[in-house]
Amino acid sequence: MPAENSPSRVREIGLLTGVVALLAAGGVAWWAGASVAANVVWAAADVVTLVPAVVWVAADLRARRWGADLLAVLALAATVAVGEYLAGAIVAAMVATGRVLEAGAQRRASRNLTALLDRAPRVAHLRTATGHETVPVDAVRAGQLVVVLPGEVVPVDGSLPDGGLFDESALTGEPLPVSRQAGETVHSGVVNAGAAVDVLARATAADSAYAGVVRLAEQAAARTARLARLADRVAVWFLPASLLIAGLAWALTGEAVRAVAVLVTATPCPLLLAVPIAITGGMSRASKAGVVVKDGAALEALGRATVLLMDKTGTVTRGRPEITDVVCAPGHDAAEVLALAAGVEQYSPHVLAAAVVRAAASAGVEPADAEDVTEQPGSGVAGRVRGREIRVGRPPGGSGLPDWARGAARRSRLDLASVLWVEADGEPVAALLAKDPVRPDAARTMRRLRAAGITHVQLLTGDRVGNAREVAAMLGLDEVRAEVTPAEKVRAVEAARARGVTVMTGDGVNDAPALAAADVGVALGSRGATAAAQAADAVILDDRLDRLADAAEIARRSHRLAVQSAVAGTLLSVVAMLAAAAGYLVPVAGAVVQEAIDVVVILNALRALGGRKPGGPAPAGLVRRFEAEHEHLLPARAAVRQAADALAEGATAQADDAARTAARLLAEQLLPHEHAEEAELYPALAPALGGPEGTVTMSREHAEIGRLARRLERHLAEAPDGIQPDQVDDLRATLYGLDAVLTLHFAQEEEAYFTLPSR
Repeated sequence: MPAENSPSRVREIGLLTGVVALLAAGGVAWWAGASVAANVVWAAADVVTLVPAVVWVAADLRARRWGADLLAVLALAATVAVGEYLAGAIVAAMVATGRVLEAGAQRRASRNLTALLDRAPRVAHLRTATGHETVPVDAVRAGQLVVVLPGEVVPVDGSLPDGGLFDESALTGEPLPVSRQAGETVHSGVVNAGAAVDVLARATAADSAYAGVVRLAEQAAARTARLARLADRVAVWFLPASLLIAGLAWALTGEAVRAVAVLVTATPCPLLLAVPIAITGGMSRASKAGVVVKDGAALEALGRATVLLMDKTGTVTRGRPEITDVVCAPGHDAAEVLALAAGVEQYSPHVLAAAVVRAAASAGVEPADAEDVTEQPGSGVAGRVRGREIRVGRPPGGSGLPDWARGAARRSRLDLASVLWVEADGEPVAALLAKDPVRPDAARTMRRLRAAGITHVQLLTGDRVGNAREVAAMLGLDEVRAEVTPAEKVRAVEAARARGVTVMTGDGVNDAPALAAADVGVALGSRGATAAAQAADAVILDDRLDRLADAAEIARRSHRLAVQSAVAGTLLSVVAMLAAAAGYLVPVAGAVVQEAIDVVVILNALRALGGRKPGGPAPAGLVRRFEAEHEHLLPARAAVRQAADALAEGATAQADDAARTAARLLAEQLLPHEHAEEAELYPALAPALGGPEGTVTMSREHAEIGRLARRLERHLAEAPDGIQPDQVDDLRATLYGLDAVLTLHFAQEEEAYFTLPSR
């Protein structure tokens, strides 16, 4: 039954309605001069509330808890005992209002978690020879072909035989439909936003991503009792302090009514509820931002965290190799060698083969048709392409490498990259440099985490020391531990906890023990292992590291509002109690004052449900377009570096051809891209960056790229019959300078602009 129509809500509203009606009826009777009748009606309101309040207190005492409800019972009983019936009726109204406010805030705060449960698919459509057959979702097995109709939720994790269009907003917050190509992975829980699509199941529904999210939501709902640890700490001393002040007021003055006034003033029924309201509100906002937090204790701890430990592969980096550079032999270009390499690599299951195929696709290059493809494990893949024997893999045999290849090998060592050699008929024609690149959003995430209170960041990885140090230096991390085992990761987490509240972030099976050992474990759930997600206290639902910063900012704000509400409300209550003990507040006035305090602090706590939406309003479609163009421009950028390298041999015909090819690709592809960014992308990003000044440095780089490109054109125009020897040094400096500016410019845009949260 929905929460809005539940019996508990009916009882809460019924109690409040009845108490308010009795309070008003007593007021009418008193106005009419029937003071005795007024007192009887007000006493009835007191008793009507006292009975359920005793039940609530009994339940708390059985659970070995005590707090505001006990004070409410004492205040209600005391007002009846001393004849302060109006004060008792006001306290009764306050108690009933508090119950309604608490329940309403909890319902609103948990709405997003409940929505996850409601969206869980119940059936799936299996592809058959004649169409499809509808079966329970639990009947789907890995390897079966599932038909997802338009508007339906994808029931299991799988791959796409033919591609499709999906609404992933429920998991990632991405507002626009996302186009997935053939062969890409699609996760359960996303909605088919296009025509009917086939999904090749890779897991059962129980083992798919959305089932894991549902389990987390259920755990979050089951653990709400742990939300208010801060409130419990306040209640431990607040209750005895209230009784002590009331007792002293009675003992020193002999006036029992002062003790009653103190108890009435010290009845913060909704006051301490402000803490779980703020924390649960933070959980709701984190869920909207794509992070499911298992319980309020984890969010509260995240809000106090000062130490962050991070796995490298798949967490700080993308978790798979990508082709970052294409170094070609003289007379060959990047598009040509990518087509040759992808032609044979498309038949290999190796992770580096997949990187080559992705690089060709990103550059808009069709893999060449290949025949007689064979693979030798540990050596490479070979096949016949366009009548030539093509091999991709380990370094070519023979006594030595040509100069360009030795330079490429040195670049791979200096860049800490793996190298795939492309050979044609036994001769090396290109070197493909592959790395597991740092996530574009990693640097921005680190800056935001520092601003959110993280003071020490440590990288933990089983990878080699050199790679780990390079990544840590790029991101400005404080400490690196490389070549560590899972057990050593756990020991590192235990040592870090001595510094402060510690967060561990990872995505693999080997991270699960460390995630469990940390104060807060955060798992990346999109490609992460099930063991990591189960061991973690929070799970990032998509493959974006910046969700960690979103969660940290939300947790910090929720914790601040919780502390604010608890401390401010409690101090105001203490001041009111002292005023009541001194005789400045009679019971009726004390009840009104306390009601006002309670309402103020609860409204303050409810701010945790709102606030600034994580991320900025970057135009998603435009950003994705230019991000894709960056990948498509890889051959053009490679041509610039190749032309510069070719000039090492002097003013040769091959160098002239390479320089003119680079100039042509600059004019036809790269410069139009830069002009479009200046005219379309940068103005659209201005609101997200605080104004047009946010893109000034990038615009200056555009100007420098244009200047160097024009300089290259003038060089070539002066030598229509071929580059002259006296041009080589300056032309080479121009091309290397252009390569350096382009490399920096593309990296800056990918980090600063393409990682902005979109609208």
